[in-house]
Amino acid sequence: MPGDEEYDAKECFEKGKAYRKGDGVEQSDKEVFKWFKLAADLEDTNAQFILGRMYEDGRDVEQSYAEAVKWYRLATNWGDVRAQYYLGKMYEDGRGVKQSNIEATMWFKLAADQGCVDAQYRLGKMYEDGRGVEQSDAKAVKWFKLAADRGCVDAQYRLGMMYYFGRGVNRSDKEAIKWFKLAADQGCVDAQYDLGGMYEDGRGVEQSYEEAIKWYRLAADQGNANAQYDLGGMYEDGRGVEQSDAKAVKWFKLAADQGNVTAQLCLSFMYYEGRGVEQSDAKAVKWFKLAADQGCVNTQYIPGEMYEDGRGVEQSKKEAFKWIKLVANKGIANAQYDLGGMYEDGRGVEQSYEEAIKWYRLAADQGYKRAQYHLGWMYENGDGVEQSYEEASKWFRMVADQGDSDAQYRLGKMCEDGRGVEQSYEEAIKWYRLAADRGNHDAQYRLGEMYEDGRGVEQSYEEAIKWYRLVAGYGDVNTSCFFSDPYKDSELSDEEAVKRYGFEAWNKLAYLKSLGSMYEDDTDIDQSDE
Repeated sequence: MPGDEEYDAKECFEKGKAYRKGDGVEQSDKEVFKWFKLAADLEDTNAQFILGRMYEDGRDVEQSYAEAVKWYRLATNWGDVRAQYYLGKMYEDGRGVKQSNIEATMWFKLAADQGCVDAQYRLGKMYEDGRGVEQSDAKAVKWFKLAADRGCVDAQYRLGMMYYFGRGVNRSDKEAIKWFKLAADQGCVDAQYDLGGMYEDGRGVEQSYEEAIKWYRLAADQGNANAQYDLGGMYEDGRGVEQSDAKAVKWFKLAADQGNVTAQLCLSFMYYEGRGVEQSDAKAVKWFKLAADQGCVNTQYIPGEMYEDGRGVEQSKKEAFKWIKLVANKGIANAQYDLGGMYEDGRGVEQSYEEAIKWYRLAADQGYKRAQYHLGWMYENGDGVEQSYEEASKWFRMVADQGDSDAQYRLGKMCEDGRGVEQSYEEAIKWYRLAADRGNHDAQYRLGEMYEDGRGVEQSYEEAIKWYRLVAGYGDVNTSCFFSDPYKDSELSDEEAVKRYGFEAWNKLAYLKSLGSMYEDDTDIDQSDE
């Protein structure tokens, strides 16, 4: 007891307050602690609670969670609701005591029953998560509602989420909007972001990009990465704002710097395409790799392509192989196909037909057409595998059944020649016609020959001329994939193919004319080109 004077608990508490505020005395942290401690020792509940807070936060005294727990517990002996709540938090977090959700829930319940708003919210969270109590959405909603009605912003947001997902209540977008709005108006960043999403999609409210922008911006200005990303997307698309790639980049960058993987991916494409920023392969690679390092499978594939081509990075087939294999191992079909190509050609890895076939098959088994077609090509030509027309026809048929004109042509040729399938001009005609109708000039040329010779069809110079014309230049030659395998580098350029096969078709037309067949009235043929 200071000096020879005696003080009661209330006087000691008031002196502590005076020294804290500097009210009539010089402010002194040392004196603050001394007088609150005296009051607490005299069983002043307020002083015990404040002493607990001082020890918890390390204010005016060396921080000690154990001492904080001690003083909170003493205050709870007198039913202090604040101490009950804070003691519950210490148990929840395991600070100064052994972590115990059961103990935390007990203290939150005692405080909540006395009307402590924060305790009501925390108790709702315990029921929502099933920590220390049996999980119950209905009870969570009960406690959230009690706290929300008294203005607890966190409870308002959680109650909105319960209505949004229909947990413990009937699902209602309108109720979700109501509670999100209350929380958002109090500055709750998560509520602002979710409210933006509701306005963007028109859920529970009339759809409005302008309102979505308003709420996204409020959340973004508080540093919410998801809101920053979505705001960037709105500027990129010009939804609710004037389209601006530059502003899209600004918001993508803010979100990307916080590790938002989708924003990193978008930012990489902006640099890759030079939209809103100066084009930079190097910066595109940087952001692609950051997204890839977070497990974004789609992005992991892109650095592989850039390393292979030497765009933005020093060309390295080995690095390209590393990135593409990373994606292929996750079951992505196009990466498995490309990995097969790297093994087949020995790009960035030791050449291995066995490994190539393995990866082509993995992609093909997922229905990837390019891999299926390429396997057919390899088996037809004995390229890296034992030649097998049966296997070739199997893979070509898979792709042909999906409407691919090149596979339809290859299958038609195998039917015509009787390789891997029973020889049948009729089947050959069927597949040639399907391919020809899709603009495949290879098939159109073969159809011309079949009609000219009367194989699989009734002989008809008129039909032969029709198909030869398409190849010779009467059809849409320039926009076709002309006599080329789109899944394998062609030995002929499109221009060379047009010249080569176009001339062959013209020769056929000239030959038919020399026979005097079908040409008496055919004035469409330019004589000079014969």
